[in-house]
Amino acid sequence: MTRTFPRIMGIVNVTPDSFSDGGQFASSQQAVEHALKLVASGADILDVGGESTRPGSDGVSAQEERNRVIPVITGIREVNPLIPISIDTTKSDVALAAIDAGATMVNDVSGGRADDNMLSIVAKSRVDYVLMHMKGTPQSMQDDPAYINVVDEVAQFLRMQVNRARDRGVENITVDPGIGFGKTADHNIELLRNLEAFTGIGDGLLVGVSRKRFLGSVTGVTDPAERDVATVLTHALLLHQSVGIIRVHNVSFHAQLRSLASALG
Repeated sequence: MTRTFPRIMGIVNVTPDSFSDGGQFASSQQAVEHALKLVASGADILDVGGESTRPGSDGVSAQEERNRVIPVITGIREVNPLIPISIDTTKSDVALAAIDAGATMVNDVSGGRADDNMLSIVAKSRVDYVLMHMKGTPQSMQDDPAYINVVDEVAQFLRMQVNRARDRGVENITVDPGIGFGKTADHNIELLRNLEAFTGIGDGLLVGVSRKRFLGSVTGVTDPAERDVATVLTHALLLHQSVGIIRVHNVSFHAQLRSLASALG
């Protein structure tokens, strides 16, 4: 059976400390140029973030985060009024400012737990919402994460938070099992083997494996920037799953995969 290829979400990190591309696009102009290149390469969605969530990362103030992302969203919108833009944030006031600037989606790695106002802002703005599972916080999530059954526990969390979001009026919810967020390499692999456990919880499923540490554990590639081949091969192996969005650094590789998948039927 032929499945629809996932939408490709291109990552636009406006941060000095992200794990694989920190500082590369730290200025607004660099980030806008990078974003437009991702669109030209085949991105269906852009995910703009101003705060690193790599393991052990420190948070930034809402003001600093807004200063980083709003000029980028505005700059993209001046050139491309149609491309869907996601704001990668856990802060409701950053989300609101981004929506006012042209964002059409909120990507919340806290799953609605970090800011009590987030779900209300999303509901009132009627934008799409990505709700992710994370065990702990970015500062603590890789401190010996443990589960009795990782698939069941992540699914239970996502189901609970989706119901909470629905109760607050959020309409279009994509769930994300949070690969690499409070999980060991074995946990991540188990989640990817069982993605069907998450496909009916929300309105869609997002998977983010791009350049992550577990790929290095499996392949021996230590430099995150060199894990694009492992990333695209992983997504190729997951094409039989009902994944709606894949979040990636290297859009061009995935556009090629999309073309091959279409040609092979």
